[in-house]
Amino acid sequence: MPFFAVKKSFPKILFVASEAAPFVKAGGLGEVMFSLPRALRELGYDVRMMIPRYASLDQEKYKLRMAYEGLKVPTDAEEEGQPRHLICNVKKFESPSGDHRAPVTAYFLENEEYYEKRANIYGYGDDAVRWALLSRGVLEFLRVNKDWRPDVIVASDWQTGFLVSYLHQNYKDDPKLNSIATVFSIHNLHYQGMFDHRFITEMDFDDGHSLMPSLFNPRLLKINAMRRGIKYADIINTVSSNYSKEIMTADYGELLDDLLRERRSRIYGVLNGIDYKTMNPETDPHLVKNYNVKNLEKRLANKTELQERFNLPVKNDVFVVGVISRLDEQKGFDLLFPVIEPLLKQLGFQLVILGSGDGRYMSFFQKLGESFPEQVASHLIFDEVLPHLILSGADAVLIPSRFEPAGLVQMEAMRYGAVPIVRKTGGLADTVEDYNPRSNSGTGFVFKEFDSLAMATAITRAFENYRHRLTWQGIEKRAMEKDFSWEKSAQKYLDLFFRAVDLRRKELER
Repeated sequence: MPFFAVKKSFPKILFVASEAAPFVKAGGLGEVMFSLPRALRELGYDVRMMIPRYASLDQEKYKLRMAYEGLKVPTDAEEEGQPRHLICNVKKFESPSGDHRAPVTAYFLENEEYYEKRANIYGYGDDAVRWALLSRGVLEFLRVNKDWRPDVIVASDWQTGFLVSYLHQNYKDDPKLNSIATVFSIHNLHYQGMFDHRFITEMDFDDGHSLMPSLFNPRLLKINAMRRGIKYADIINTVSSNYSKEIMTADYGELLDDLLRERRSRIYGVLNGIDYKTMNPETDPHLVKNYNVKNLEKRLANKTELQERFNLPVKNDVFVVGVISRLDEQKGFDLLFPVIEPLLKQLGFQLVILGSGDGRYMSFFQKLGESFPEQVASHLIFDEVLPHLILSGADAVLIPSRFEPAGLVQMEAMRYGAVPIVRKTGGLADTVEDYNPRSNSGTGFVFKEFDSLAMATAITRAFENYRHRLTWQGIEKRAMEKDFSWEKSAQKYLDLFFRAVDLRRKELER
């Protein structure tokens, strides 16, 4: 099939999210919203996306044009004097024909008060209104847009849970919309909005049965968008198979495990992929020396550059462990507190840290660097280039997460030949195989319990095996030969989309 030749059979797919690279990106969700739709497009499907048009989005750069002006989005206002509609525009980015690197065609919901006046994507007191407006705005646009309407909407994380609720409650009898299937994609169950059940009294508990309140009703702040997305979606997916099982337990279910178990027949796990075109050690422009699985000795030049960049002594034979992470409680760095100093003294390895976040962890790594200036160095602000240098120069990467829905760093690390040391949870469990010396198999070092001693044991195992060069090269090569491309993931997502469309059709026939 020629590139961009669109298949006549459905599904036509619309992704809705709060962010999408390259237009605007705050985290991993934005990267997924770039790579997954693009991979589906390369398989020949008609894929588009819709996000808010934030002030930071460069309209001239992306040549946005007006797709619909003066869209009236209902507010369901309940009091005199409150507006019955909010007026929005919809702008459109047309994906250049034949450019496989370009993002898919995208729509942008424009509203001056809730998007254009805001410097950031997240973190406002009226976020509930902002995401409810996005959800309702998408559906109203699809009602009036005569040019294109999807068969499937993929709603991404709690910010779009409102959309699923609106579609299956407010628009259930609308012939233009009620045949659209929904897939609710859970990237991280922990984040349910600042209005989730953990901070709400039993009297205010949102069971999901009631209609969505007005955009101006304070009760909107007490609606759990994640719950509603799970409750009403035709299909629910998580971003790894193991995480889809974990969230049905009390330990990982974030107080939604009862509902998740109730809907278990519709829950699937599909592992996120990584962009093999961008994340490629053979062509990566950020590396001192490019390499592949057949000439791993070239990694040494990148290791030297990494040590120099972090002002550490340049030693070819020292074991270098990298950390590339958001620094918060989820990521598990509490485990380092009681054991890292004795480990550094005993094993003599170097530790390089790239990340930002909670001041408690940032202070910890800064002080650790002061105590071990020849072994520990950190860069605690965002940097686009340093991750590539760490992946290509470090011998191993450490990811001790409490929970990890999917995780990208461990897959990127394996792509670059940096051996992952991970806790067995979520996507980490799905992607990293523990090294087995008897069968000479495995792609990393895995520990099960969320425990400092268990983590220290895994680090020590990695260090001991690093000293045996042939053994270590075997682990590196097996890791680099794994396939975590988006093409594999996209095929599995397609299965879910067809399943969702079939379920929606059967629902309408009842």
